[in-house]
Amino acid sequence: MWSPLAWAVAAGSLALAGWAAWRALRDRPVILRQLLVGAGVEALLLVHVVVALVLSATGSPPADAPTFWGYLVTTLFVLPVAAAWAFAERTRWSSVVLLVAAVTVAFLQLRLVQVWSGS
Repeated sequence: MWSPLAWAVAAGSLALAGWAAWRALRDRPVILRQLLVGAGVEALLLVHVVVALVLSATGSPPADAPTFWGYLVTTLFVLPVAAAWAFAERTRWSSVVLLVAAVTVAFLQLRLVQVWSGS
């Protein structure tokens, strides 16, 4: 089952969210290392897409396929958009944007686990 991968993405996202919250509280903008961690989470998301495609193609589709794929595709775009925004906005609000995006990715990953199993 691919759910350990979803939990890994969620954990990475929450770690990134914690780091972004810490920087926001200190009134600091996003730094390149945070964006690199976000890229690592995004790489895990791409692996997640491949695993989901393989499982769907081999006869183990999600319980609610349209909702699952909608969440998964949306999740792929959240961090890159937030990273672009954070890179352009060089104030503490860039950390807040990254925080919100990382929490959103974690939430969507946990929701994907539910949708896959049909609960």
